[in-house]
Amino acid sequence: MTVFRITRATALPAQACWLRVTDWSAHAAQMPLTSARVTTPAPAGVGTVFVVRSGIGRCGFDDPMEVVRWEPPQAGRAGVCRLVKRGRVITGWAEVEVIPAGSDGDSGSVVVWTEDLRIRPLPRLLDPLVARVGRRVFGRALDGLLARVPAG
Repeated sequence: MTVFRITRATALPAQACWLRVTDWSAHAAQMPLTSARVTTPAPAGVGTVFVVRSGIGRCGFDDPMEVVRWEPPQAGRAGVCRLVKRGRVITGWAEVEVIPAGSDGDSGSVVVWTEDLRIRPLPRLLDPLVARVGRRVFGRALDGLLARVPAG
């Protein structure tokens, strides 16, 4: 498995930040040739399952994920969401923490995204490359999530 970590500070209050980093469709919109569909009913939380599809047409693969931990941030307490990747091609887990920058929860926040990623067909020898590419790709996605203007 390849573990990497991405950290970003944002002026967004912790609650607004949480809503952005747990919007699974918005994640897919930040990745080229990727779509996402939530397969369980709302609201989001433990047990939510979604499938990220990467590729074009039949040339691609599904990356099913399940939320196994869901603790939204509250005043003075970080929020944590943990996903388990249950696919045939990509396995591992991801954990996203939203840490309030101030005790009021409105003074900005810090996002810590930790990913344990395994791409099954690749030999472990390539783990350092997978980590480097993962940091770059997921870092860009996180930057896009934090920068986007919410709809409505």
